[in-house]
Amino acid sequence: MNYLITAGPTREFIDDIRFISNLSSGRMGYALAQAARDAGHSVVLVSGPVALDPPERVRLVNVVSAVEMREAVLKTFPESDIILMCAAVADYRPERRHTGKLKKGPDTLTLKLVKNPDIAAETGARKQSRFLVGFALEAENAEANARSKMAAKNFDIIVLNTPAAMAAESSEVQVLFPDGSGRRIGPAAKQEIAAELIRIIDEIRPNRSRQD
Repeated sequence: MNYLITAGPTREFIDDIRFISNLSSGRMGYALAQAARDAGHSVVLVSGPVALDPPERVRLVNVVSAVEMREAVLKTFPESDIILMCAAVADYRPERRHTGKLKKGPDTLTLKLVKNPDIAAETGARKQSRFLVGFALEAENAEANARSKMAAKNFDIIVLNTPAAMAAESSEVQVLFPDGSGRRIGPAAKQEIAAELIRIIDEIRPNRSRQD
C-alpha cells in the first residue's frame, strides 16, 4: 500500500527572518513513516521544518509553509492509498510578507492574518476510496471536538491527543472510530504509539482498490 504522511509544523513568514509557527517537533509523523515502512508499505513523508533525520527508504518532501504543504499533498495524493494528516499546519498566515527585516516601530504592531488552506478538509472531500486518518490536538471538550472534526472533514478515523504531546518524546492518544467506539494507546514512546496505529489501520482499512 502507498502511504502519504504529513509531519511537523509549518512556518508562516512575517518578513524574511521572522515567522509564525508552533511547537510541533514532527516526531509522531516521522515515527509513523518508519512504522509504515517497517510494515512493508511504500511511504511518502511531506514534512515541515524539523530537526529530525528521515527514516531510510522513505521518500521525503520538504516544505515550509501551509501553501507549500498543500501543493505537495495534492501532487502525491493521486497515488496514495492511505493518508495520515499528522502535521500541525498553521491555521493562519500574515496577509503580507514584508521584504527584508521589518523595522522596530511603535509600541504595538498589528498583523493582519488570513486563513490558510484546510488541507485535511480538501483531502477529505477528494478521498474517494482512500483511507484518511486525521489528528486532533484538543484541550477542552476533547472527544466531542475530535468527533466533530472527523465528521466534518470526512476522516475514516481520528487520533486525539493533548497539548502535552507537542515536542514530547512520549505521548498518549485515543483512536476514535465513526461508530462511537475508541481505543486508547499509551502512555508510551511515540515510536510504540506509531507502530500500534499502523497495525490498527492495516487491520481496518477497506480492502478495495482506488477508484479515481
